[in-house]
Amino acid sequence: MLFGSMLVPVIVILGFWLINCVKILNEYERGVIFRLGRMTPEPLGPGLKLIFFPIDRLVRISLRTITLDVPPQDVITKDNVSIKVNAVVYFRVMEPNKAIVEVEDYLFASSQMAQTTLRSVLGQVELDELLAHREALNERLQTLIDKQTAPWGVKVSAVEIKQVDLPEEIRRAMARQAEAERVRRAKIIGADAEFQAAQKLVDAARLMSEAPMSLQMRYLQTLAEIATEKNSTIIFPIPIELIKPFLEKAKSS
Repeated sequence: MLFGSMLVPVIVILGFWLINCVKILNEYERGVIFRLGRMTPEPLGPGLKLIFFPIDRLVRISLRTITLDVPPQDVITKDNVSIKVNAVVYFRVMEPNKAIVEVEDYLFASSQMAQTTLRSVLGQVELDELLAHREALNERLQTLIDKQTAPWGVKVSAVEIKQVDLPEEIRRAMARQAEAERVRRAKIIGADAEFQAAQKLVDAARLMSEAPMSLQMRYLQTLAEIATEKNSTIIFPIPIELIKPFLEKAKSS
């Protein structure tokens, strides 16, 4: 009886010990092992793994890409415009051992690094450059953040600036600038059209001077167009040569 009463607690303790020794890691997970406080050289891969509890302690690390939403940051651009900018950072753990040992919380550290880098980089560019060359700024941010997180075993794959909130007065100024630019283009197009029309008229006059009969044919065509509109008005052009002698006589007198 005494042996039987002692066997039950032993079985319970043994079962509890086995449960803590058996670990199942998913395909996207790696297990960092600390054996008596010292980290083993290589992390455990996916599948059923056995550790020696309580000597061994396992820390799970996910290798999936993490999407980090950087909260809106107050940024003053190089041309002294105050804006709010938020971004998204995509990164993943490449070396689980470093992610655990080199930094206390790699998620929080990566978030803070992304926020400070975002304010620093955007504070060195003008507003027009931020709006027009966003892709170049994304690549620059990705390079700088990845350089800082590399010692932690974290690889930053992409950084995207999501939204730029502009002050209301800046929006109104940009709207006026866009309107003025549209008006300028319209005037340039109108002037270019007038120039082309004048050029065509000069070419037509030069062509008619080489063939005088073309002017008479053009006159007859104009009369035909007037007649189709049921108009009784007929216009007779008088060549300047007919009145030229009278003008010369008036000058001589």
